Amino acid sequence: MILMLAGGAAVVAVVLAWWTFNRLMALDERCNTAFADVDVHLKHRHAVIPGLVETVRGFVGHELTVLTEVTKARAGALRAAGPDMRLEAETQVGQSLNSLLSVVEHYPELQASSHFRDLRNQLIDAENRITASRRFYNLAVDEFNATLRQFPGNLIGGFGRLGRRKHFDLGVERVLIDEPVAFRF
Repeated sequence: MILMLAGGAAVVAVVLAWWTFNRLMALDERCNTAFADVDVHLKHRHAVIPGLVETVRGFVGHELTVLTEVTKARAGALRAAGPDMRLEAETQVGQSLNSLLSVVEHYPELQASSHFRDLRNQLIDAENRITASRRFYNLAVDEFNATLRQFPGNLIGGFGRLGRRKHFDLGVERVLIDEPVAFRF
């Protein structure tokens, strides 16, 4: 009788471990898929940046440091290899774009340009998509990390060498990008 109970407990433990491992793998894959979605939208943003920089350069050529900062930040983000480096690089891109848009606020003729407005709208659209995708990614990371902290996920994760994932937080205030158009009379 004791052998049957021990055997039954062993079978339950194996099934629970197998189920937990499969769940962790599914959640890990969901995080990868969500990150890939964020990556697509970041690439779209990177495609918009050169046109925006050139348009601003045409109107505000003497603001070279801001334009160079945006270009360098974009190049750094495109070269970033791992997720941590990518996160840091994308933070720099967002900060440099905010600096650029802050400079643009002082040039009404640039703001009146239909080409600039179109590029700014594309950038706003890209930022909104990044935000939505990032939110989904962070929810997937929350679920993965929570499962990894719970029993038996903490044991299975340790054996499978699974570590906690970091949230994708660009740490950038989007005030200038989302700011409604101000009418000045």
